[in-house]
Amino acid sequence: MEGTVLMSLLQPAPETFELFDDLMLSEGNIVYHGPREEVLQFFESIGFRLPPRKGVADFLQEVTSQKDQEQYWADSSKPYQFVSSQEIAEAFRNSRSGRTVGYTLSIPYDKSWSHPLALSKTMFAVPKWELFKACFSREILLIRRHSFLYIFRTCQ
Repeated sequence: MEGTVLMSLLQPAPETFELFDDLMLSEGNIVYHGPREEVLQFFESIGFRLPPRKGVADFLQEVTSQKDQEQYWADSSKPYQFVSSQEIAEAFRNSRSGRTVGYTLSIPYDKSWSHPLALSKTMFAVPKWELFKACFSREILLIRRHSFLYIFRTCQ
């Protein structure tokens, strides 16, 4: 639908995970930010492999955890040693995707490319008079819904 949605999920279902275009994994550091299709390649490049019959979302949740990380170690050329999120983030910054993200972020954003109404230029997005009218009309609606109560209390 050509819209941007930022979503934070803890171990989404595989069907939900397949709907994502880009992923941003953070364990205090951005350990990956890029296309969903390339995330497994990145972790394989640093020595971790997704086992069969394991969901990708579960794998991504556990591969940065000190308690669960060892079960995914696949580099038989060297013994397993815990890889911290800082080390994974450094490996990401040195990867092709990480360099692309770094280059993109190094270019300052030009606000003139934005639609003029996209950025608020006042302290409040809506004038105070409009807020007052909206709140007042809401109260009138609530009074009408519970008119019996208001009439009864007034007569009482």
